[in-house]
Amino acid sequence: MSFTPIMPTGGYAGWKFLQRTLEKQQTAYAASGPIQRDDAQFRARIGQIRTAEDLVSDRGLLRVALGAFGLDADIDNRFFIRKVLEEGTLDEGSLANRLSDKRYRDFSKAFGFGDYSTPRTVLSDFSDEILSRYRSMQFEASVGEVDADMRLALATQRELPLLAAQDSKETTKWYSIIGSPSLSLAFQKALGLPASIGALDIDQQVAAYQKKAQTAFGTSDPAIFADPARTEGFVRQMLLRSEIATLQTQSRATIALQLLQGIGNRTLSVRM
Repeated sequence: MSFTPIMPTGGYAGWKFLQRTLEKQQTAYAASGPIQRDDAQFRARIGQIRTAEDLVSDRGLLRVALGAFGLDADIDNRFFIRKVLEEGTLDEGSLANRLSDKRYRDFSKAFGFGDYSTPRTVLSDFSDEILSRYRSMQFEASVGEVDADMRLALATQRELPLLAAQDSKETTKWYSIIGSPSLSLAFQKALGLPASIGALDIDQQVAAYQKKAQTAFGTSDPAIFADPARTEGFVRQMLLRSEIATLQTQSRATIALQLLQGIGNRTLSVRM
């Protein structure tokens, strides 16, 4: 049985509905046929995986492993994924640490092929850890098929407080935000920054984010989002700004259509 999230409306009203029904919807999703099959197969086989090569050679296991970290699109990039896993995360020069997208670092660290003589796949609670992440990420993806902004809000709610609570400098937190596909997009929407900001030098991007955040939140330090209430306020602002942008786009499209129809009518009148 497939699962389709219930989303009667979009925007912040839709977000509040999703929050009220989240637990029930997640439970229904976890009970769906495809998720149950993935769960059973992963539990049955992951304990036999000892190397990165073992993992990338088993497409079913690799699909779940990547899906747990939102890296589903890399399912066919076996050589790249193997290298990310084999080099681990302990060496600062490893591939996972050099990549701006820190999901790869988290992925490599979770499996431990390059960090330990014995990988974490043999741990008794490893299946529970990865499958919990997998269900969460795949539920978000299913929500995104109905409403992309709702998926972004869920990802923000999950990622932002964890990042904000890290014992790191303000600039380091901004580097992490910019390196996260979901958080960078969320901040662009919430702060009214264009997608083209990604073409700037990284330090210029940080300066732009800090300036906008200072104006919007009274501080440029992402540490404030360790407070759940501040994260909820951020999500609200992001969704409201996104709604406004959508309405403006629709309005411009309507005006353009009306102008074209008017030109067409005038042309027809002249020909008659």
